[in-house]
Amino acid sequence: MSDSEERVLIVGGGFGGIKAALKLADDERFHVTLLSDKPNFRYYPSLFHTATGGRAAQSSIALSSIFAEESVDIVIGQATKIDRKNKALHTADGKVHHYNTLILALGVVTNYFGIKGLEQYAYGIKSLEEAERLKAHLHQQLTDEHEPDLNYVIIGGGPTGIELAGQLPQYIRYIMDNHGIKHRAIHIDLVEAAPSLVPRLPKDTQRAIARQLRRLGIRLYLGQTVQAETADSLMVNGKPIQSHTVIWTAGVTNHPFFKENQFALTDHGKVVVDEHLQAEPHIFVLGDNADTKYSGMAQTALYDAIFVTHNLKRYLSNETLRVYEPKQPISVIPAGPHWAAVVAGKFRLYGWLGWALREAADLDGFKELEPWWKAGAQWMTEFGTEESCPICAVVSHT
Repeated sequence: MSDSEERVLIVGGGFGGIKAALKLADDERFHVTLLSDKPNFRYYPSLFHTATGGRAAQSSIALSSIFAEESVDIVIGQATKIDRKNKALHTADGKVHHYNTLILALGVVTNYFGIKGLEQYAYGIKSLEEAERLKAHLHQQLTDEHEPDLNYVIIGGGPTGIELAGQLPQYIRYIMDNHGIKHRAIHIDLVEAAPSLVPRLPKDTQRAIARQLRRLGIRLYLGQTVQAETADSLMVNGKPIQSHTVIWTAGVTNHPFFKENQFALTDHGKVVVDEHLQAEPHIFVLGDNADTKYSGMAQTALYDAIFVTHNLKRYLSNETLRVYEPKQPISVIPAGPHWAAVVAGKFRLYGWLGWALREAADLDGFKELEPWWKAGAQWMTEFGTEESCPICAVVSHT
């Protein structure tokens, strides 16, 4: 590295962090380091599919593959502390990384809101490991009991909960068929504390998704509060639901790194940023972590990364910096096989065409991170299956 290069340290291996690194890598004025706590990019939109028979490769891409042709230093480690005076970031393994500019895109972490028993007993699908654990449990429970669980309970009426609820009935029947288990009624409950599904979406779309889930036999418990979980049941509004399969897709909270390092936070825990997405001098915050209008969506993280990196280039070229203007993302939410809801401003689309647009959106998402030929190969993994169960594995390859 030369003294004239601008040292940019990017923390986070999600959409925002990777996109920022890619946008700066082709500019020789920058020396780019990407620090991630995992060696793989996790594609969260497809984890529900991985948990229900899809391939693990669909939800994971090695960072080394993404940056194979790029001039980016990849470091695996967990950020712990900022030394603002010396412009240095410390990691859990005791190493120190210096920077001129710091870009933070750490994402969010699961929040159980202190509900007793959830962390111990509930399953999740917010990581590849969680998705594989849930898949293994679904097989084990059916093969041990030779009948479905009394109730499969999904907590959370956001996109992840809806996507999983829509896919789960078909997958459970698939396992039962493979193992010769007699078909019985499958009871899937979706519990949401708010009075409606996906509160951020328009009411007509909320109603359309609810109708679709009910057509699939999903029982909706809206405006219901989860109070506790045991090994055998979930307590909801004072009444127990008997289940050994409770899946938590609800609460998340901002990464604890920001609170631990005394960033200015809103009441909701998001980082306060200025009109350039700068939280402090030389420190920028992207995506889920920043207090912006559409924070929490992959499209926003990508948009933020492009905005910040363009401004960094403009700064080095002594050009006027642009002011951040939030861009409303397009929402595409699958709810069952070959059905999805699409919302783009006042535009609505439901059903098979919506599902086709979701498939196209996945391809576009991969193309944001990889060359078209790699993105295409990654996208094709969505149409394969992968099972650790020997019987189901044989079936999936016949």
